Amino acid sequence: MGERSGYAHGIPSWVDLATRDIEGAKAFYGALFGWEAMDVPTGDQPGTYSMFMKDGKVVAGMGELGDDDETSPTIWSTYLAVDNLDTTLEKIVAAGGTVLVPAMDVMDTGRMAFVADPTGAAVGLWQAGTHTGAQLVNEHGTLTWNELLTDDTAAATDFYRDVFGYRVEVTAMPNGPYTTFWADGNLEGHAAAGMMARTPEMGEFPNYWSVYFTVDDVDASVAAAAEHGATILAPGFDAEGVGRFAVIMDPGGATFSVMAYENPMD
Repeated sequence: MGERSGYAHGIPSWVDLATRDIEGAKAFYGALFGWEAMDVPTGDQPGTYSMFMKDGKVVAGMGELGDDDETSPTIWSTYLAVDNLDTTLEKIVAAGGTVLVPAMDVMDTGRMAFVADPTGAAVGLWQAGTHTGAQLVNEHGTLTWNELLTDDTAAATDFYRDVFGYRVEVTAMPNGPYTTFWADGNLEGHAAAGMMARTPEMGEFPNYWSVYFTVDDVDASVAAAAEHGATILAPGFDAEGVGRFAVIMDPGGATFSVMAYENPMD
């Protein structure tokens, strides 16, 4: 079972969707992954925040973008677990990163911030309180992988190694070198996250952290997503030794990937 009760420093612990169509997203991801949505209190913060649940476990979140917020993209965001948010932010600034959203308390659930690495890719930081992150991963319809796509892998490698202490491994792949980040405290044999260089074939988009959800059948999930209004950016394709992938844009404009491993992770 892929149940989790907490995450070590530097490991992706949470993903959430920022969207202007809360109800549409609830319907889409409910149909695609079997998620149930539960709205939660947001304290003095505007808008709605929802927790997506699967089999009674929290698996992802969703926040509402206001109609007057025209500049913020509809996007899935990755959050890295941190032991001490303030100390991590100091390291980020020293390593050339930028603080986009300063440290803030989210009631008793934890503390968060958003930063950009030196290549411009934004990522969230989460210091857990009562909310420790995704409670179920690596099963159909749950988070399984987080990957940085960037046009400067050298600068990104230096940054994430300096800030989070990652051990870095580079593997030759058919479409170019692939980098994995390994963090202390991660499950044995499991990398924390990945990184690959953007290529012209991918098209024009900013550097960003992409989110992968695992599924039992990639092609069936692609068909279901299309049936419910998604745009298929990359139909199912195979990566030798890894598994099958597809890239999907939900009806609200947020992009994510689905994958089926050749050797499923726990």
